[in-house]
Amino acid sequence: MASLLKSLKLLGDESRLRILRLLMQEELSVAELQEILGMGQSRISMSLAQLKQAGLVDLRKSGQKHLYRYTGDATVTNLIEQSTEEIPESSEDDSGLKLTLKKRKDRVRAYFDELAGRFGRHYVPGRSWKALAELLLKLLPPMTIVDIGAGEGSLSMLLAQSAERVIAVDNSEQMVAYGRDAAFKAGIRNLEYRLGDLEELPLEDASVDLALFSQSLHHAIHPQNALKEAHRVLKPGGKLFILDLNRHNFEEARELYADLWLGFSQVELSDMMRKAKFRAQDIAVVHREEESPYFETVLAIADKL
Repeated sequence: MASLLKSLKLLGDESRLRILRLLMQEELSVAELQEILGMGQSRISMSLAQLKQAGLVDLRKSGQKHLYRYTGDATVTNLIEQSTEEIPESSEDDSGLKLTLKKRKDRVRAYFDELAGRFGRHYVPGRSWKALAELLLKLLPPMTIVDIGAGEGSLSMLLAQSAERVIAVDNSEQMVAYGRDAAFKAGIRNLEYRLGDLEELPLEDASVDLALFSQSLHHAIHPQNALKEAHRVLKPGGKLFILDLNRHNFEEARELYADLWLGFSQVELSDMMRKAKFRAQDIAVVHREEESPYFETVLAIADKL
């Protein structure tokens, strides 16, 4: 009872209520909350400290940032949801949240815009021919494939040599332009580039036979949503292939390669695929790098249920 009374007392403050509404939707840093709410840093930090002490929020470290997330129970959640219409700034807060999340994506996109056309001369963790060969050997043409987060499209062009059709999706205009030009010069006519986000694929429902993430899932703000999108565009019985870094502790990857996640363990990938309504067929480490920081590459294969 004491915990509930404390929570109710904290919810009586509109600024704390607004903070909780935002954290129910997304993990945010103090700076991001400050930008959305237009409040001072000290005020937000104090509110977060009170909410954390009451068990309503928690925080995790992401690179140099600390992200707060909502941890309230169903009773508190229901109270917050009911209060939305009574908070005049609710719609403005939601718009501010959308803008903040767009800025996150823009920062990742800017990194790849800068890198467009130079992949062949720059090191990218997890990009190994052995890992790619493991993937290619398991493909069964002819089929329609979507390469999600295709980058400059080197893998898409390889796949197009045997696939019926390949759709390469990337959220960088420069990457898409570079890939289209490279495919045209190579005379590849069954490869189509589309500008789009990993979490909002520009494809129809049930339109592809195979969905592929090759070292791109760790660039998604919400990897779970990206997998749900892959499920949406796959035909019944379609396959999902994921090549990504195994969970690691090389924090510098966030700055060096614009990575949002430090890879995924095999357990994490299995759990995410299950939640996205896939049935895992095989998950294994297919490559281990011999130089520091010793990145490992995981290949996960699943069927659409």
